[in-house]
Amino acid sequence: MSATWRIGILFSRSGITAVTESEHFFGTALAIEEINAGGGVLGRQIEPIAYDPAGDPEGYRSLARKLLTEDDVNVIFGCSMSGSRKAALPIVERHNGLLWYPSIYEGFEYSENVLYTGATLNQNTFALADFIMQNYGPRIFMAGSDYIYPHESNRVMRDLLECKGGEIVGEQYVPLDADERTMRRLMKEIEKAEADAVFSTVIGRSAQKLYGMYADAGIDREKRPIASLTLAESEIRVIGPERCTGHVLSAPYLATVENDENHRFIRALTARFDGNAMATMWSQTAYAQIHLFARALELAETLDTHRLGQAALAVDYMSPEGRLHFDPENRHVWSTPRIGVANARGQFDIAWESQVQIRPDPYLASIRFEEPLLQS
Repeated sequence: MSATWRIGILFSRSGITAVTESEHFFGTALAIEEINAGGGVLGRQIEPIAYDPAGDPEGYRSLARKLLTEDDVNVIFGCSMSGSRKAALPIVERHNGLLWYPSIYEGFEYSENVLYTGATLNQNTFALADFIMQNYGPRIFMAGSDYIYPHESNRVMRDLLECKGGEIVGEQYVPLDADERTMRRLMKEIEKAEADAVFSTVIGRSAQKLYGMYADAGIDREKRPIASLTLAESEIRVIGPERCTGHVLSAPYLATVENDENHRFIRALTARFDGNAMATMWSQTAYAQIHLFARALELAETLDTHRLGQAALAVDYMSPEGRLHFDPENRHVWSTPRIGVANARGQFDIAWESQVQIRPDPYLASIRFEEPLLQS
């Protein structure tokens, strides 16, 4: 028997998603250190083997293979974009590994080799559609990065808005790492459309350019914001808080959530990384899934994929965002949707939050699109 529990970590600390995936990494590292400081799991320390795929899907694929075939690892925590998950998933399935995936994503996927801890579309997009319509108006422009998650998110958002009487006045996609010229063309289209709000699924460095250009255009963000599922506190810090006020985020976790566990998490993260890490939807979800893993491992007493996966479906954890537990039918977590509006301090004022947890429905099989969902 190994003296440690060996696990793999695959998050990009360089490349186009370095800001968000570094937050994944920080949250993961903090949770592992906390568990090890408390004696580990069943008296054995967690030993992470970490690699940086640099945002390249082929990097995720090859490094997942290395972890599973050369590094004696069976459990991987990692991937952020849907492209990286889909690149690694065939390797994970082929070698019967277990991937813990901490990002929001487009849904319509199930694997016995994956546990999904990020929000599905019914846990963030549905409430955001109502919030936009009720607070800003029906004319929406859609902007996205050109890969699977933005296309699928925008397809669902379009259906939601149109069922509620909304109008899509434009839809544009840009490359993942779009240059200045491309982003300026997108910004011109946004200005020309004069939409009530922009629903943006642009990510990474391109998103940072978009928010900067939006501020430079002088658009009244209190009346015509960008609404997003991904703009987190760490990116606001990069862009500049004064350039992001009024913009909207829909996510289960915001750093301003009021509970004792969140206050403790923020203090621990800040102290451990000397202010270089921030409490965000990215760091918190990655942090929480390690604690879920530790509880499942204690129950399963093994890293065997099937036994550990089954144990995970039976545990829960009071995380900084609230209680988390998996739905046994689809291997996604129940969570609490929230909507925040960015303020001048670089944080989000919580404008709405559900008073109950929402069951994950990654296949959108049980919800009627025309029904109002923004309710307590």
